[in-house]
Amino acid sequence: MIVVNLDVMLAKRKVKSKDLARAVGITEQNISLIKTGKIKGIRLATLDAICAFLQCQPGDILEYRPEGK
Repeated sequence: MIVVNLDVMLAKRKVKSKDLARAVGITEQNISLIKTGKIKGIRLATLDAICAFLQCQPGDILEYRPEGK
């Protein structure tokens, strides 16, 4: 399963969701959905913008965990 660690990166960078949403050009609601993992996919352009703003790698935000662990 894929785990979304966007909330961790926001905390590490001391960035608020609303500031990220404004910088990336998506709504705060969509940021919230990404943070909670309640999404089926994310556009690469959105992921690129998030990583650029937070100065991180996609692997800092998305993590693969085998089922049952």
